[in-house]
Amino acid sequence: MKVETVLATKETENIIKNFYPLYLHDLAEIYGDLPNEYGIFEEEPIKTLSEQYDVQNVWFENPEHLYPFIIMVDGKPAGFDLVSIKPYAPKSTDYYLYEFFLLSPYRGKGIAEEAAKQVFDRFKGKWELYTSHTNNDRGQGFWRKTVRNYTGDKYEETSGETFFKDGIKTIFRFNNSEI
Repeated sequence: MKVETVLATKETENIIKNFYPLYLHDLAEIYGDLPNEYGIFEEEPIKTLSEQYDVQNVWFENPEHLYPFIIMVDGKPAGFDLVSIKPYAPKSTDYYLYEFFLLSPYRGKGIAEEAAKQVFDRFKGKWELYTSHTNNDRGQGFWRKTVRNYTGDKYEETSGETFFKDGIKTIFRFNNSEI
């Protein structure tokens, strides 16, 4: 399988926006989130998927700080990888892996690890990413393995409050400037 991470454009931003409700549905299993009164996985009183679609516009309006990548497998969209820099990232890091999602049919095949490595390789510096501290053994295991393999075991893993102040998470930090 050919895996490519491609920076989304105005013409392809709809792919990430189309996948986003699926991503939030996956997260609901981990965080115990329930849909709002309109059946949408959003905290805000968003009534339709069309309205939720617009929530993602920020990723396409700030190209100097936000990098929305589409994960392509054999020429078909399979997920997304959202990367940010300051002011949308912690002050202590250069690059922040904001969101990462791969459709279920592509999981368990090495595609996610390859996509993550491709994006890490695009930006050299201090990286940070996190995953839920509880109810997410699969996510923690994936990032532990992926970051360990990518850095040659030269990374830091801690538990603590994140940049978003949204509870205790498992945080991974590494610097790929010399990799």
